[in-house]
Order: sequence, then C-alpha cells, then structure tokens
Amino acid sequence: MALADETVIIDGLELSNWDRDFLLDLHKGGVTCVHACCGLWENARETLSKIGEWNRFFDENKDLVMQVHTGGDILKAKAAGKVGVILGTQNTSLIEDELALIPVFNQLGIKIMQLTYNNQNLVGSSCYEERDSGLTRFGKNVIDAMNREGVVIDLSHCGTQTTLDAIHYSSRPVAITHANPDWMYPSKRNKSKEILTALRDNGGMLGLCAYPHLINGENTTLQEFSQLIKETVDFMGADQVALGTDLTLNMSEDFLQWMRMGRWTHETNYGAGSAANPGWPEWPSWFQTPADFPNILAGLSEQGMSEAEVHAVAGRNWLHFFTDGFEPNKEE
Repeated sequence: MALADETVIIDGLELSNWDRDFLLDLHKGGVTCVHACCGLWENARETLSKIGEWNRFFDENKDLVMQVHTGGDILKAKAAGKVGVILGTQNTSLIEDELALIPVFNQLGIKIMQLTYNNQNLVGSSCYEERDSGLTRFGKNVIDAMNREGVVIDLSHCGTQTTLDAIHYSSRPVAITHANPDWMYPSKRNKSKEILTALRDNGGMLGLCAYPHLINGENTTLQEFSQLIKETVDFMGADQVALGTDLTLNMSEDFLQWMRMGRWTHETNYGAGSAANPGWPEWPSWFQTPADFPNILAGLSEQGMSEAEVHAVAGRNWLHFFTDGFEPNKEE
C-alpha cells in the first residue's frame, strides 16, 4: 500500500533493539512515532542510566530520530523527516515508593508509565497474580500525580480489578497500549469485554497487539489480524482503536529472561509464553520488521474499512490521544 504524505503511523509500544538499522526500517515503513520501552523492572537509578543511553542514541542518530515530549513534537518529527520516540516504562518501579519522582521522570521525558508489569507492586496487581486486590492507596496517589503532570497511564499488563479501578479512578482517559480482546484471543494478558467496555466509555485508547503469543502465533494471517482490528473498531469505535505491536526485534535470550523474571524469582517464568515455546516467538511473515507497517494498512483496506478509519487506526488516534494526554493538568 502506497503511503500518502499525510499518513501518520504511530506504534503504541515496541520493545526492540534500537540501532541505526532499526531506525532505517522504521523510515522504510513510513513510521511517524513509536512509544519505546525504557524499563521493565528497573529502579530509579537504573532508569536514569537507561534514559542516559537513550539520550546518547538520540544524539548519535539525530538525522533520523528525535525525542517526543508533546503531541506537537510528533508532527515536528514528521515534518523534519525523522521518527519521533516517546519514552515510557512498563512498570512504576522507577518511582520506587516516592511520589515526587513522577514529575522528575516526566521532565526527563518519561511520558507513559504502565502501572504494573508482570508482578504485584506498590500500585496494584498484574494479570498473572492469582488474586488481584486492585488499586492501592499509593496507586491512587500515583494516578493523581500522573494526571497532573501529563504522564499517560498504561494498563496493558495490569490485572482485571486493578485495570477497572484505574479506569474509573483516573480523571483523565487512560490507555491499554498493547493488548487484544480476550474473547477473540484468550490469554491472561488480553482484556475482557468488561474492561474494554469501561475503557471505551471513559474515552480510553486500545492499541491492538501483533505479539505472536497474544494472537495465533506466527501462522496468524494478515487477513485474520486485520479482521481483529475491524471487529474491535466495531466494538470500541473508530476513534478509540490503534496499533501497539509490541514488536521484539533482535532481542537476546538474556533480555528475555530479565523481561520475564526480573529479580523477583529464580524459577523459570514464561509470561505469555510456555514451556513448549520458551524462547522469543517467531513473527508472522507479513510483519517481520517495522518496514512492514504498510501491510497492515493494506489489510485494513481489504477489510472494507474507509480511508478515514484506516488513517485513524494507523496513527491519528494516538496523535490526538497523546496530544491531550501529555499536557499537564495542574488543577488536578
């Protein structure tokens, strides 16, 4: 599918090995902006080092990439012919137990924080806990601070009760940046009709995920994934569905172990994987690198979605959501 100059493609989450070749693939795919994972289990000091590494990467590749702090920066990156990068974390471990670190990390460019990763923390519960006690008192304070600062709340790995609590407690719309409806693809990581109804009714955003463990693996066809998007648009509305591929390109087995286990266990934990499929999953043929984003857009057109709907899902919805979500609300 040929991309028009006005096409905006925004990926709601990628966890890949960012190097210059990866940036070139993003450019080939016409990608405007990506929410890049800057941390999973890291504490405050470790996250500072990760931000330092990203700053060096931005500086060394400034002809191809720029950091995004506002919605306007996304459009500036596109106008400059660069890929915009939004830094975010898949946990609130970076703030440890200190509320005052939220504005500090916001100023450093952490614009999205997932409340919990794959384990219970001080804020709430993950989707893998046997019992989800919901949002904690500290968690409510964290949400209040994120609402004030303009840090987007992500609930992709949160447990059901924590997710529902956060949707209803937050004074601003929240995001699930990378997950799918669980009635289409059953998984602890995917989201129920109850959750997605609440997300829809509260003005939130869902980024649909191509991670093989959250669909039907590498054999998932483009038509099948496109139909997933079309059916979710029918349920959520065309303005509240986007992409969050969770692309994991060129990542090591050591990182996979860190991603799944952190420091909290010495026993093998498979996350969304399994003992039968313990390594990094193989991706479908139609989405091997970011250069393949046009395939998804073509698939949506073949599903009969209008040009306006395709552009909305491809990136316009994230653009509007991030533009509003990254603005501070000091009245909170």
